[in-house]
Amino acid sequence: MRVTVEELAFGYRGRKKVLNNLTWTVEPGVTGLLGPNGAGKTTLLSLLVTLLPVREGRLLIGEHDLSTMAGRSRARRLLGFVPQHFSLAGELTVADTVAYAAWAHGLARDRCARAARWALESVDLSEFADQRTSTLSGGQRQRVGIAAALAHDPRILVLDEPTAGLDPGQRLRVREVVAGLGEERTVLVSTHLIEDVAHLCSRVGVLVGGRIEFHGTFPELEALIEDTSGGSPYGSGFERAYDRLIERVGGHR
Repeated sequence: MRVTVEELAFGYRGRKKVLNNLTWTVEPGVTGLLGPNGAGKTTLLSLLVTLLPVREGRLLIGEHDLSTMAGRSRARRLLGFVPQHFSLAGELTVADTVAYAAWAHGLARDRCARAARWALESVDLSEFADQRTSTLSGGQRQRVGIAAALAHDPRILVLDEPTAGLDPGQRLRVREVVAGLGEERTVLVSTHLIEDVAHLCSRVGVLVGGRIEFHGTFPELEALIEDTSGGSPYGSGFERAYDRLIERVGGHR
């Protein structure tokens, strides 16, 4: 299912616009969203998952217009969202946590246990179904969050920094899960980690100053950035060049 953004603008009261005439299309598969702090990534995700109202421009989930109450109501059934920071009730089992999420997303009570089993299998956590969430590692907790967002079988999955704070092995496992989910649905991954985009995403958008200033494949982004061996020894050549791209694009606004 496609996400279509047309001339979207948004500003918080008393502040300049965070998003300004943003136009972008997100197709099925895994798409990455990159951008510096303050670029508007969190605001864009909040609009997309209906936490904020669309007042200027258009934002469509499939054919559902999020500027209307009816469009938002229908779109919510198609959306799954994992915020960067979320909490789990430590006394609940993994299966009960995901089943509750399925019920909260509108599934009939008699379907929730089966939906939870399917979602946990999708993120490779079936063997942990009867464990309390308080016993899980960071990577396992992240996969429980994804399973909870997946339990009602949404067509679009939005993940905000899904691998932040995880060790390399945990990041790899979460990436494998997300890549598999992108084979059957639209997955949008907002991240600061270039590695996530390089290993996960078939397409990438770069948000700078409230607009998508680049949209294409990761190799196209690499080709756009002129690498160099100079600069700080504490970052990769790509990271330094990407930082310069952000500065250059932002300076032309």
